[in-house]
Amino acid sequence: MADRLVVEQLHKRFDDIVAVDGVDLRIEPGEILGFLGPNGAGKSTTMRSILGLVAYDSGSITLDGEPIGPTSRRSIGYMPQERGLYMRMKVHEHIAYIGRLAGLDSATANDRANRWVERVGLVERRDDLIQELSTGNQQRVQLAVSLVHEPSLLVLDEPFAGLDPVAVATLSDVMVEQMESGVSVIFSSHQLELVQDLTDRVTIIAAGRTRVTGTVTDLRNSSPDRNLEIVWQGEAPHWQPPDIAPLPDSPAGVSRFVVPSATNSADLIASASQAGSIASIRYEPPSLDQVFLEVVGQ
Repeated sequence: MADRLVVEQLHKRFDDIVAVDGVDLRIEPGEILGFLGPNGAGKSTTMRSILGLVAYDSGSITLDGEPIGPTSRRSIGYMPQERGLYMRMKVHEHIAYIGRLAGLDSATANDRANRWVERVGLVERRDDLIQELSTGNQQRVQLAVSLVHEPSLLVLDEPFAGLDPVAVATLSDVMVEQMESGVSVIFSSHQLELVQDLTDRVTIIAAGRTRVTGTVTDLRNSSPDRNLEIVWQGEAPHWQPPDIAPLPDSPAGVSRFVVPSATNSADLIASASQAGSIASIRYEPPSLDQVFLEVVGQ
């Protein structure tokens, strides 16, 4: 399948600050890609470059095989990290207005605005001013604004920041719906549990450069570590793998360790079973949070 968006060797400098120093990423139609990195890694600059909001110094960005221009840019939906709303406009009015700016006729923009007001759960607030909404509800409006023109690529910069669990569930469902309809979704987030649940593939950058790209499963499996958790029947005995201390703050009756992936798990279990009675054991690759720290923590 041909890639929808391709970013290759993107570079951008602001005076003496190198914001992006060789970012590569690709996303296919109907895919959700997690775009990860620590603060200052260059994620927002890369996203703004895709939108044409930042003029990059070198590299290339293509959408469906062509350089992005004014016309093709209309097929991109963007949800910035900072609020980009007109605070003294009403909810439905605002969504329809952005639809008209994106090229929709008035009737279509109004119909789409009606649909999105309902989909993001703001029917009862449709005639309220944006400034009267909570942060979470403003984020719902921001989502509707980014989708009212039915883009083929959706770019979301920290979309879950400040959202309550209900709003997180709504946004997650909308993202999956868009993916299933063939829309490509790229989003950044520091909530890596959500990223792990929503995506098959992630790109991790640090210091302006792409460090690793792959499926969540492959990245977890490639880690040199494994998590070992033993739940004992009764009090935990004084047992541990050779030369490996237990993790702090384990619950009572539970022993947790990070062991090298080359460790023979059968030998560990046999050794532990001689020390005490075991209720259950988990031996698995690290979470995406741990992989992230392995990649960028240094």
